[in-house]
Amino acid sequence: MDNVIQNDQGEALQFRLMTLSDIPDVMVIEHEAFTLPWTEEAFRNELTHNHFAKYMVMEIDGKAIGYAGMWTIMDEAHITNIAVRQAYRGRKLGERLLDELMRTAAYLGMERMTLEVRVSNLVAQRLYEKKGFESAGIRKGYYSDNMEDAMIMWANLPSTGRDGTEEGSVTDS
Repeated sequence: MDNVIQNDQGEALQFRLMTLSDIPDVMVIEHEAFTLPWTEEAFRNELTHNHFAKYMVMEIDGKAIGYAGMWTIMDEAHITNIAVRQAYRGRKLGERLLDELMRTAAYLGMERMTLEVRVSNLVAQRLYEKKGFESAGIRKGYYSDNMEDAMIMWANLPSTGRDGTEEGSVTDS
């Protein structure tokens, strides 16, 4: 299911499920956003072998400008990645992407959502806190590039479920 809306600049903003053909665009975003980027093979495995994985792409006028992923296990969603192209940052598109990911998780019946974020990434932490995430601890030396700690954050999701009260979320069913 696709979700198309207009953004503040009047461009067509769309959220849809990620496909294998999106991997080249996702790799560009991944390398712009992270010092430890995932490999093409990691994304391929997520999309083809991990039945817990749900990934979406955010497009403007048909161009992939962001993506997000999560694992849905029992009633919890774990955000694996969320990133926006550098040229599109500062326009609240990361917030829109996170909103869509959270809506989708709630639609799938998830009750809580978790993530890890670098302790130095205050911009991301502020966004997550704005969306209801709270710090729940530290993973020491979590990031292997510089052994930086990760803050573990959790949020409760709205209880929309698959009862039709929340429409427009990206799902695969």
